Amino acid sequence: MKVTIYGRLPGLNEYIDAERQSKYKAAALKAQSMQLVMIYAKRDLRKWRAKGPVYMRYTWVERDRHRDKDNVSGYGRKVIQDALVKLGYLRGDGWAHIVGFSDDFAVDKVRPRIEVEIEEVTNEA
Repeated sequence: MKVTIYGRLPGLNEYIDAERQSKYKAAALKAQSMQLVMIYAKRDLRKWRAKGPVYMRYTWVERDRHRDKDNVSGYGRKVIQDALVKLGYLRGDGWAHIVGFSDDFAVDKVRPRIEVEIEEVTNEA
């Protein structure tokens, strides 16, 4: 399954700055970020639900190279996974539910976005 979130999410530095100002400001920033993710998740995932653990591949397509990669992905992964759990697409975001993830990065000045591929993992060894 794949979700494409158009635009970009705040970075980890922006979230930390909000936390330093007020816990309410940080909570509002996270809620706003999750709302954006939920709009696109509902559009792309519809009735799909993960039946077991998943592996997640993130492609962070930024409009330029100004933000550090860890700044872009650190907060973004947390918000995306929390939103997918809240909507019921994932059963949880702990070790038993997300076996791993990877990050790739690209630049597109016209269409910044986040592409999230969710692959269900079989327990076959």
